[in-house]
Amino acid sequence: MQFFDREHLRSIFTKPTNYINTNRGKEYYDNLYKKMEKRLNELKAQQPVKEAEIKFQELLETWELSRRDFLKWVSATTAMLMLPPQFEPLVAQAAEVMNRVPIIWINIQDCAGNTEALLRSASPTVDELILEYLSVEYQEVIMAAAGDQAEENLHKAVKDFDGKYLLFVEGSIPVGMPEAFTIGRHPKTGVEHVKHLAEHAAAVIAVGACACFGGVPAAYPNPTGAVGVMDIVKGKPIVNIPACPANPANITGVVIHYILTGELPELDSLLRPKFAFGYRIHDNCERRAHFDAGEFVEEWGDEGAKNNFCLYKMGCKGPFTFNNCSIVRYNEGTNWPIGVGRGCIGCSEPDFWDKYATERPLADSDIQPPGLHGVEATVDEVGLGILTATAIGIGVHAVASAIAGKKDETKEEQ
Repeated sequence: MQFFDREHLRSIFTKPTNYINTNRGKEYYDNLYKKMEKRLNELKAQQPVKEAEIKFQELLETWELSRRDFLKWVSATTAMLMLPPQFEPLVAQAAEVMNRVPIIWINIQDCAGNTEALLRSASPTVDELILEYLSVEYQEVIMAAAGDQAEENLHKAVKDFDGKYLLFVEGSIPVGMPEAFTIGRHPKTGVEHVKHLAEHAAAVIAVGACACFGGVPAAYPNPTGAVGVMDIVKGKPIVNIPACPANPANITGVVIHYILTGELPELDSLLRPKFAFGYRIHDNCERRAHFDAGEFVEEWGDEGAKNNFCLYKMGCKGPFTFNNCSIVRYNEGTNWPIGVGRGCIGCSEPDFWDKYATERPLADSDIQPPGLHGVEATVDEVGLGILTATAIGIGVHAVASAIAGKKDETKEEQ
């Protein structure tokens, strides 16, 4: 078979990319079920970290979310975590004991976009209500306390829940110019702030592209030397939930998994949960059929754009980006960037602003394909060669379709 053959290209794009074993046998799931059941019973026996003003069920009713809405969320979340349907009752129970795990949420060098994405919802989803139900002991953007009172609150939370809280970090950390970020009347730099709180945490969850890989602040020339949490925190379990902003469904998924097992979910080599970042966007893109058919948007507003053709030629980086946003979507599941006609900019990948956020195909630019700087071609199993070949393949595919299109135009003119 020729490399440029359409079937060969199709075989490249249909390769399984996450290699998560979703059928581990009855014995495995029986043991996992017992483990989760035991963990939930232990949490139920504990007093909530902070008594909520209203019970979880009442919180749902306040926002006119029915029991049916909640059960639909339970089914979707169980599937997202790659658990069999019999685990749904445990996921439902986990949502109701979320206030047993203390949370500390800090912002470093960022726009607070991840927090804002949670707050701006006019009619919150179950995911967002669950995050609201969490026992958040300290959150710099939304808490009422300020100045000395805020510092005292943070000090008390660290002392009371030493080794037990989950530390959420939003924003990059300026290590090249530490003074670019300081906080508090007794000022600490971002590096000091994150290291101190991570030392006393049970685990660290980096939320958003900036906290995971430096994000936009780390774009060339990166004047503050911005890096992600995993570059400065060592010896602690870390989960990266990238994207700009991170999807609330993925944040909830990580917390639910921790509630159920007391452990972090299975991660890829970039510390991203595989349940959310195990597939390329291209694998589940609604415009994928147009790619296979060689139907591309050639310029904004053309007939291809009006017919929702593939956006690869307009710079979409879906074939190189691992994320589940094509499935869970944003804005209460309403839509996502490619759905509204804008190509993916790869915001869940390292260095996305320099490497991916361009309106031209990767194969047609002087940007090196992912893999050459440590971004694996697939999550863990398939080597760099596939993606490099993919880049070449897409380029060839796109050029071939363009030539075919020109031939058709020439015939029509004749």
